[in-house]
Amino acid sequence: MELPGIQTWIIFYLISFVVLLWAAFLSAQGVMLWVSLMLVIIIVGLNFMTVFNEIKRHAQRKELQRSLTAGFDRSKPIEEDMVQHK
Repeated sequence: MELPGIQTWIIFYLISFVVLLWAAFLSAQGVMLWVSLMLVIIIVGLNFMTVFNEIKRHAQRKELQRSLTAGFDRSKPIEEDMVQHK
């Protein structure tokens, strides 16, 4: 599965981790519980949507590759295939 550059994923999950730590700090202090709960829901939702979209995009790319190579016969030698197309 082709994924965006590793730096993109590292930055995305570092930001997610910092937001979750901040939400845990807010809830431990007992202030703004609704804000911390909202932050957790948003981060978990964004992570779910991101992974789901990556899986869906991978499936679409795989189906496109399958449809493009449907008529390709790998059992023939390359020379025979080139002679037939001339």
